[in-house]
Amino acid sequence: MSKRKIAIVCGGDSSEYEVSQRSAQGLYSFFDKERYDVYVVQLRGRDWRVCLSDGEEAPIDRNDFSFMENGSKVCFDYAYITIHGTPGENGLLQGYFELIGMPYSTSGVLVEAMTFDKFVLNQYLRGYGVSVADSLLIRKGQEGMVDAGAIEERIGMPCFVKPAADGSSFGVSKVTEKEQLADAIVKAMNESEEVMVESYLKGTEISIGCYKTKEKSVVLPATEVVTDNAFFDYDAKYNGQVQEITPARLDDDTARRVAELTSHIYDILHCNGIIRIDYIICRGLNKQGEEVDKIYMLEVNTTPGMTVTSFIPQQVRAAGLEMSDVLTDIIENQFN
Repeated sequence: MSKRKIAIVCGGDSSEYEVSQRSAQGLYSFFDKERYDVYVVQLRGRDWRVCLSDGEEAPIDRNDFSFMENGSKVCFDYAYITIHGTPGENGLLQGYFELIGMPYSTSGVLVEAMTFDKFVLNQYLRGYGVSVADSLLIRKGQEGMVDAGAIEERIGMPCFVKPAADGSSFGVSKVTEKEQLADAIVKAMNESEEVMVESYLKGTEISIGCYKTKEKSVVLPATEVVTDNAFFDYDAKYNGQVQEITPARLDDDTARRVAELTSHIYDILHCNGIIRIDYIICRGLNKQGEEVDKIYMLEVNTTPGMTVTSFIPQQVRAAGLEMSDVLTDIIENQFN
C-alpha cells in the first residue's frame, strides 16, 4: 500500500506566524515517516506553498489542495492544521477543507469559530455549569463609550484586557488601575475587533491536553505554569520566562476533577484531535463552608503549540506515550 500523504499546514495571518512555523517543524520531527509521506504547507494570505524534499517550493492548487512534483500531480490525504490564529483556528480553513472533502486534524467549523472567540466560548460553557471568570465585551467603535468606573465596579481591579477573537498571546494586558483601561483596550483592538475585559483570578495556572478516538479517551498529565511575569504572556510562553512543571503539583482529588472536566468539555464541544485547556485553580469555599480547590476554565486551544518543548509534547512524554503514536492514532481515527 502507498503511504498516506500528510500536509502539515502552518503559517497563517496572525501575529503568531513564526510560532506556527516552529510547531510545523516540531510536528514534522514527530511523524512516523515509515508510515506517512509528510510535507509542510505554508499559508500567508493567498500565497499557499508546499516545501518539497529538494528544498524547493511549489504552489498549492486551491481547487483541490494539490501540487505538482517532478511533473506529476500530488494530492494530499490529510491536513494537520497547526496555524495559531486565522485562518486555521477560527473555522475558515476548516470550511475550505469541508468543501473539498479533505480530512483534517482539528474540530469542525462551528467549534473552531466558537473556541476562537473567548467571550462567546465562556458564555456557552457557563451554560453547561463550567466555572469561568466574569467578563464583558467591547466591540470596535465602542471604545469612546467605555466607562472605566463602571468596569472597575463590575469586573474589579486588577483585571485582564485581551483580544476576544484571536489565537495569539499578543495584545493582552494586566490592568491594575482604571486609568490604564483605555490604553489596554487600544492595544487589544490592534489584534482583534472585539476586546474582552475579564476579572482577575488569583491561583495556580495549569494547562492540560486531551484527545479521543473511537477506541480511546486520553487526558494527559497537566502542566503547572509558574512565571515571575505579570501573567503568562508571550515572553513567558515562547521566550523561556516560565517554569513548566509536568505533572502539575495538584492533590489527587483536584487532578481527577480537572481531568474529568477536560474530558467533559471535549465532549460538550464535540472536539476532534488534540486540544489543550487552560485553567486557574483557586482556593475557595464550597457549599458546606469547607476550603477547596475551585477550577475555572480560561480558554480552549484547538491548535496547541507543537514545538519539542511545547506543553502537549511534554505531557505526552510524561504519560509514557510517543508523539508519533499519538499522531498516528489521531489520523487513522478518521479513516477507520
